[in-house]
Amino acid sequence: MDFYIVNAQVYHKRQFQSLAIHVKNGKLRLCSGSEVPQGAVCVDARGQKVVPGFIDIHTHGAVGVDVNGAATEDLKKIGRFFASNGTTAWLGSVLTDTVEQTEWCIRQFQDYENADTAEAAELLGVHLEGPFLAKEYKGAMPEHLLQEGNTELLQHYQQLAQGRIRYLTVSPEVPGVNEMIPEAKKLGIRVGIGHSGATYQQAMDAIEKGADLCTHTFNAMRLFHQHEPAIMGAVLESDVYCEMICDGLHLVPGSVRLLDKVKGMDRLIAITDSIMAAGLPDGNYHLGVNDVVVKDGDAKLASNGVRAGSTLTQNRALKNLMSFTGKTLEEVLPALTENPAKLLGLESRIGFIQDGADADLVFLDDSNNVCHVYLKGNQIF
Repeated sequence: MDFYIVNAQVYHKRQFQSLAIHVKNGKLRLCSGSEVPQGAVCVDARGQKVVPGFIDIHTHGAVGVDVNGAATEDLKKIGRFFASNGTTAWLGSVLTDTVEQTEWCIRQFQDYENADTAEAAELLGVHLEGPFLAKEYKGAMPEHLLQEGNTELLQHYQQLAQGRIRYLTVSPEVPGVNEMIPEAKKLGIRVGIGHSGATYQQAMDAIEKGADLCTHTFNAMRLFHQHEPAIMGAVLESDVYCEMICDGLHLVPGSVRLLDKVKGMDRLIAITDSIMAAGLPDGNYHLGVNDVVVKDGDAKLASNGVRAGSTLTQNRALKNLMSFTGKTLEEVLPALTENPAKLLGLESRIGFIQDGADADLVFLDDSNNVCHVYLKGNQIF
């Protein structure tokens, strides 16, 4: 494919500029409209905004597919749905499961690498949410499968994944976990802390040892107290990234504004934490080994009513983030694009509209609805 996108307002250097985009062999190059050769194949953006494709680093599924039970074709189904909502790259989040099932999931991810996925969002790799998590804050994690820090097991998983495990969520207070963090970093894995009742010092120790972010901030963790700031205090004080689920349920608007006020938009990452019910009506679903009931779009465990993931999509998260904070599109976009790309060390390829980047592009109309999506230069929606 060799074509130009013209008459666009292109998001570049955190502002919209009247630029043209030359797309060739799946990559992009910025240019002025006057540089477009006469007779070139052109896509007329008609003044629409062109932004980088969204990146979701924490999701458990969508459209009837649960990542923990998703074969390669099922992963493609998730990827196609995500792409239709502007998400062009994602990590598959594997909930704490048996060793055998986790190995099976990793193999499906590997097979996906060799499948025809031209019309599906790019699967960047694996997010392991556990099993090194605290029982007291387990959320939807099966308690009997949680365990202490185990570097050998993590090394085994990463070897099986051929280096494709990019993100691991752990609880700092679990024995052996903080000692495991430097080893995880050596394996090329970003470490998030969460599902945790850690003290302030335990959490700070994890951060000093290399923890990069906080998993679904404020949710499934010990909250701030003036006499014991706990993990929440450590997360807010330090420079780690903070995941946020902007569905108005996991975080009400005031909590989102607080995160923005304390951390700044440069340290926030908008995730979905979606489950298989995303894109589907209310009803009965599952998350890993758990039965889940979705009512009014709110997913909760059937057993005890604990919230269990979301039905959010990133195009909705974008609008919610703007509504909750009162900030402009230019100001909030990094939370869905630049920041997750930087966290994963992929900022030269995705998350930005810049020379040499992948042509993963989303067209937005005046109401910030997703109108067109390009994956590696191919229009898929």
